[in-house]
Amino acid sequence: MAGRAAEPEVIWARPERTGRGPRPAYSRADIAAAAVRIADAEGLDAVSMRRVAAELGCGTMSLYNYVPRKEDLYELMVDAVSGEHELWEPAGDWRADMLRVARQTRSLMHRHTWLPRLMTPVHGFSPNALRYLEHCLACLEPLRAAYGTKFELIAMLNGVVTTYVANEFATAERSRSLPWSPEQENAVRSAYLGGRIATGDYPRLAAALAEDPGPIDLEAVFERALQRVLDGFQGAV
Repeated sequence: MAGRAAEPEVIWARPERTGRGPRPAYSRADIAAAAVRIADAEGLDAVSMRRVAAELGCGTMSLYNYVPRKEDLYELMVDAVSGEHELWEPAGDWRADMLRVARQTRSLMHRHTWLPRLMTPVHGFSPNALRYLEHCLACLEPLRAAYGTKFELIAMLNGVVTTYVANEFATAERSRSLPWSPEQENAVRSAYLGGRIATGDYPRLAAALAEDPGPIDLEAVFERALQRVLDGFQGAV
């Protein structure tokens, strides 16, 4: 494949453009912005070197002079949207600050619905990601814990947000693909569940539903999940 290196590389350690010739016509920021526009409008699967090149008005092979691999293109995209994180002066309350970080991350993923698919540790060391991590560590300064523990907290909180948002998107996508409304499906499934519970074969489930028949407040579930992650680090050393 064109541009595939025989050994691992870090895109950020490379010059903006390799090869001889005039001053580069595009920056990495230009390339990332074009790829993000495509992904926001059509989804991640629509992003290709050919599509990005067409968006920029250059040849596909020319683009490889700037971005040697598609994996590098993804890293540029993640870094670009990571720059949208608001970085504020920590309030001195690490729980409040990390809740704010988590909620902001969720909002970021809703603006860029392809982002959960690219949330891996591999993309965690780009310039904007490093600024984000430094900000999180600043927010966690009041927490008496080793840095390794703080990194675990950040990772777990991001994991909860990513999983929750990915489930939100999957549920919405499924609803769009069906010929009936979510309300119609819920009614049918609730009726079926009620019939199974009525058999007496599931006494614990019956007790659970009697205790809280719903509907489930998904926003409250999200907030409780965040709080419970933070609870696990309260008093960490």
